Amino acid sequence: MEPPEVTLENCDAVYDYYRDHRQNLVKAKAAYWLLGRRFQPRVAFAPGARKALQNFISEGRPLLISINHLSEQDPYTVSAAAWRSPLRPVIGHTRVLAKHEVFADPKMRNALDMMGGLPVFRSKDHDSRPVVVASERLIDTCAVVLARGDSIALFPEGTCNYVDHTRVLELGGGIGHIACRARELGADPVLVSLGLSYGPRPDPAVELRKADVRSASFYFRMPLGELPSEPADITRVAREELQAALDGAIAGY
Repeated sequence: MEPPEVTLENCDAVYDYYRDHRQNLVKAKAAYWLLGRRFQPRVAFAPGARKALQNFISEGRPLLISINHLSEQDPYTVSAAAWRSPLRPVIGHTRVLAKHEVFADPKMRNALDMMGGLPVFRSKDHDSRPVVVASERLIDTCAVVLARGDSIALFPEGTCNYVDHTRVLELGGGIGHIACRARELGADPVLVSLGLSYGPRPDPAVELRKADVRSASFYFRMPLGELPSEPADITRVAREELQAALDGAIAGY
C-alpha cells in the first residue's frame, strides 16, 4: 500500500495506512542505538520500577508510554532513553504520536515511518468538526495497535511546555480514551509514566538546540498494570503519575 498524503481531508486513508504499517526492525533498532550514543541520556527508576517494567514486557502486555513535552528535540532524546532502558525490546513495536505537520517533508516522513511515527491532527491547528472525526480515527487506530500487542508512546500534554518546565500541563482526554477503547478490544495496556528534564532553564519559552539536550535526565515511575474504568479517571491518574515522574527527573538531573 502506497503511503497516503498526510492531510486532514485524507485522514481515513492516513489511519487505514498507519493502522497496518510495520517498521523495519533492523533500521529502527539501529537508529535508536545511534541516538542513544549521540544524546547519552541518564535514566533512573522509582524503586521496583525497572523490574516491574521488564516483567510487563516479558508478559507481552502492551505499553501506553506517557512523556512530558519540553522541546521539539524530545523525540530524539526519548528514543535515546528507550535504547538505554528496559524499553529496548519494544523498539520497532511502538507507535509514537507526532503532529501531522512533520510528515510533510518526504525525508522526515521516511525517518518518522521508520521510527514508528503516527500522525496527530491537533484541534489548535484546524477547524473543530473535521478534527473531532480525525481524533476518533486516531483513538481507534491506537486501540487496534494496542490490541495487537504493540505499544503507544505519546506526549499527552499535546504541545511543548514553554510555560513552566517543572509542572505538567493539563492533559487532553486522549490518553484515557485510548486506554478504554483498547480494553474494549481485549487489550490490557500498562501505563508507563516517563519524566524528562533538561535541567534549569532561565527562559522556558526559548526553544532548545540539540547541543542543549545531551545528558537529559529521565525517570520511570512504577508502571501501572491496573487502570480506572473511566477515561476521565485514567487521564487524572496519568497526569498525577507524569508529574511525579517529572519531579523524579528534575531531582536526578
